[in-house]
Amino acid sequence: MVDIARELNWAGTYGYLAERIVRVASLDEARDLVTSGARVRPLGTRHSFNDIADGPGLLVDLTGLPPAVEIAADGRSATVSAGARYGVLALELERHGLAMHNMGSLPHISVGGATATATHGSGVGLGALSTAVSAVEVLAADGELRTVRRGDRDFDGSVVALGALGITTRLTVDVEPSYRMRQDAYSDLPWDEFLNHLPEVFGAAYSVCLFTEWDGRVREVLLKSRVPDGAEDVEVPENLFGAQRMPPREPSDRVTPVDGSVGAWCDRLPHFLISGTPSNGSEIQSEHFVPFVQAAAALEAVAALGERIQPHLHTAELRTMAADSAWLSPTQGEDVLCIAFTWRKHAEAVAALLPDIEGALAPFAQRPHWGKMSSLDADAIQALYPQLPRFRDLVRRHDPDGVFRGPFLDRIIRV
Repeated sequence: MVDIARELNWAGTYGYLAERIVRVASLDEARDLVTSGARVRPLGTRHSFNDIADGPGLLVDLTGLPPAVEIAADGRSATVSAGARYGVLALELERHGLAMHNMGSLPHISVGGATATATHGSGVGLGALSTAVSAVEVLAADGELRTVRRGDRDFDGSVVALGALGITTRLTVDVEPSYRMRQDAYSDLPWDEFLNHLPEVFGAAYSVCLFTEWDGRVREVLLKSRVPDGAEDVEVPENLFGAQRMPPREPSDRVTPVDGSVGAWCDRLPHFLISGTPSNGSEIQSEHFVPFVQAAAALEAVAALGERIQPHLHTAELRTMAADSAWLSPTQGEDVLCIAFTWRKHAEAVAALLPDIEGALAPFAQRPHWGKMSSLDADAIQALYPQLPRFRDLVRRHDPDGVFRGPFLDRIIRV
């Protein structure tokens, strides 16, 4: 157990206000903290941009737990420590000839933190990372371990749970046989062509991501194509609705290969290499999920703010996710488009822009990412999540004394 000096989040934009941050190395150490009488919040790899992981007492840093991965005998699931990074899990799965259905842009985020906040990846037929979870082991306020499994009454409220039910210690995820992929990039997709062919663009590969600066074009389309079993490769188009396939990129020690070469799923699905240095975090992020059936109108609403957005933007990434049933998932109930902004560190300007962006997206019932910046208050969130009253009841049943409450839960969820 190691006390850590007061720290900032990954981007250096939020300073944790808890009394102590403690990195635990065992379940027993975590249990001692949970039963100490202090208020406790779980902390992963610090990739949230708001106070969702903060609290008034102790933050229990789970990244020091042994990143054990246990493969089930039937090869259909794996159980992993919540503090393990997806890159660790992915490499161990690949070593056993196995894979996950999806990966986030960064393989350096923790499995527990990404699951708790419904962090996602991209693909019109792919659920967020949390949809692979079939069981969650939680250290409860009384120090006992509780496991909730798919099919249990409270399962859909216990996966994307924002750390409100306890310290998640291990998760079991669905796995499948390993597969191979390739990445190809296309430049300068005309905006009108994109809007007129949204389903075809996002359906052009297993996983598709687009990048725009809201300047009347899609700067880049990234196709992550899955190679069929038994095939050497897969054909990709030279032209995608006016966007031209780009020449292969030079090899990088940071980003995954975008050169048309075929490689393992875990070396193509993320944007950043497992073995490399992730993006530097000199940024602010916000993400906004809208129903995919309304994607074109939502994009036009944001594009109308383009001149105000551009001076403060690194880039915006457009991704898709399939619907799921988790109570607090931004993809609960229907397929979505995610409009993800990577902002420059212009904190005041971004804070001023967010209400206008979210106001423009309000007609589409946009849901913000739980761990990113948003201007929405509790009343707005309540209107977006019909299962929120059930989640509050679940929290009160499992944590009646508020051991795991924090400012975000108090302010936004009103537990």
